[in-house]
Amino acid sequence: MRLHTLLTLLVLGSATIAQADWRQFRGNDGDGVAEDSKAPASLEESAWEVDLPGRGLSGPIVVGEKVFVTASSGPQQDKLHVLCFDQESGDQLWERKFWATGRTGSHKKMCNATPTPCSDGEHIYAFFSSNDLIALDLEGNLLWYRGLTYDYPNASNSLGMSSSPVVVAGTVVCQVESDAEAFAVGVDATTGEERWKIARPRKANWTSPCVYAADSDKPLVLLQSSEGLTAVEPKTGETVWQYTDGASTIPSSVVSADIIYVPSNGITALRPIAASSAPEITWQEGGLSPSTPSPLVYQGRIYTVNRSGALTCANIETGKREWQLRLRGPFSSTPVAADGKLYFFGERGDAQIVEPGEKRGKVVSEKKFDATFLASPAISQNAVFVRSDEHLWKIK
Repeated sequence: MRLHTLLTLLVLGSATIAQADWRQFRGNDGDGVAEDSKAPASLEESAWEVDLPGRGLSGPIVVGEKVFVTASSGPQQDKLHVLCFDQESGDQLWERKFWATGRTGSHKKMCNATPTPCSDGEHIYAFFSSNDLIALDLEGNLLWYRGLTYDYPNASNSLGMSSSPVVVAGTVVCQVESDAEAFAVGVDATTGEERWKIARPRKANWTSPCVYAADSDKPLVLLQSSEGLTAVEPKTGETVWQYTDGASTIPSSVVSADIIYVPSNGITALRPIAASSAPEITWQEGGLSPSTPSPLVYQGRIYTVNRSGALTCANIETGKREWQLRLRGPFSSTPVAADGKLYFFGERGDAQIVEPGEKRGKVVSEKKFDATFLASPAISQNAVFVRSDEHLWKIK
């Protein structure tokens, strides 16, 4: 296990550290990489496929031998579902249902179950566009429930909210940012009580927080917005440093080792400096601007996908473009990587595995599903887990 992965898992405070877990949007490190996992070389074989209720753009997460997904159903998308499946058999182990307490309206492409849940290895934290935050143990027992709209009634977005929470240092961090009201909160993971709340730029924002854990003793939560990137202490919400040259409000930043790759002016690579209120810009490349999918950093290269489905590979040290590859898009789902391969799932049901090379990349497996893929997949247990509105697959 690489050092950074180990440090990050320790920071997450897990009582049971499992290499195969995929505990949040883009995995344990929030980088979309399952460094120590094998992964399927072909998309042809599915170990199992199960039906899901309602709709869902949230990605699956894996904790131990269990796969968790959220969904929302009903004409008003106000019935909230948290489901648990056995990762080996696909058998449904339990389902919990709740009623939304906030606004449930969204663009027809989105739904209430858009944020991906997260886990500290002992509990599941499910967040919904209606600003309902639910904590369950791995057996489905309710720990606490927060309807943030009760406290902050103006925090809503007519298109729907999609920011996925993270849990770090015993704190669940959620970004709730709209034109009417915008804030981030840190909630005690054990009690659900609010540890801190900070004001954020009043503008619709669909990005997700990520964790910067280069110093395992002092992990930081990175909050992205149209104004840039802010690093805060997870237990207090205190600002540590800021990057203020603007950033995208859709694709999220990614951390690899001690560098942060921000969708800003294309891609901007930042290195935080100790005791400084601003990070160092190591490079900036306008030609790497991603569309909806967040950038992926893997094995010394950074990958972005544009609106037309063109995959761009660039050097991670310089941002210089190395090659491009046309894929079957368009994409909303952020790609993931493992075992020397990149995995893409498109909006029109096109799944593709890309093998990246020094000078070019090539598609080594592809399959057309009768599905719309908007959620980012998970890699765990030597398999890829991916969901549509109606189904969840284990590809192995």
